[in-house]
Amino acid sequence: MEYEQHEVAGLAIDSDETQDIKGGFMAVRRLHLANRRADGTLSAPYVCDFVVRPKGIDAVVVALWHRDRGGRVHVLLRDGLRPALAQGRRGARLPIADAAAYLFFTEVVAGIIEHDDVGEQGVRQRAAAETLEEAGYVVEPDAIAFLGAGTFPSPGSMPEKYWMLSAEIVDRDAQAPLSGDGSPMEEGATTRWAPLEETIQACVAGTIEDAKSELALRRLRDALA
Repeated sequence: MEYEQHEVAGLAIDSDETQDIKGGFMAVRRLHLANRRADGTLSAPYVCDFVVRPKGIDAVVVALWHRDRGGRVHVLLRDGLRPALAQGRRGARLPIADAAAYLFFTEVVAGIIEHDDVGEQGVRQRAAAETLEEAGYVVEPDAIAFLGAGTFPSPGSMPEKYWMLSAEIVDRDAQAPLSGDGSPMEEGATTRWAPLEETIQACVAGTIEDAKSELALRRLRDALA
């Protein structure tokens, strides 16, 4: 079936509702809307659902790196619980079967930018806080660098933007115990260091499957080149 193409000039919102999360972490916002065309007509009405998060809309992704005595760059990886993967893919009709069941998942340090974290300095401060909570390293906000512009990981289902940042860890042995943010979801988390190039290759091979981590590490490699 062929569809007539129209120039879309905006959106006409008929209703805008957010599901009551009742103490949950995320909610679903549902729009009943139509496209407002350039000629003044409206499209057929439709529904658009997307995930919202009251705590904060965007997130930091932090590539922590260390250069050994030979000049080789290593990056910090974190293995943490991901119940959404452990339960959300169980019993699903997957196009390609997973190699193994998920419980712990490998990523770089990341966290939600909260409402008080304003401007580039606020984003750096959040990155420093997440680095301490999730990796056990004290990093000054001014020592944290942006790795390019922000990026939207899933624009069809969530308005979240990722801000990619990096920080050098000069002394790998200065790591404190992982404090986390007090959530049980952060129980059992561990960290490890791995060579940057081998980590990027692991992302391509699928032994590390986190898209934001791969992007941050590739940007880090470009920045250090």
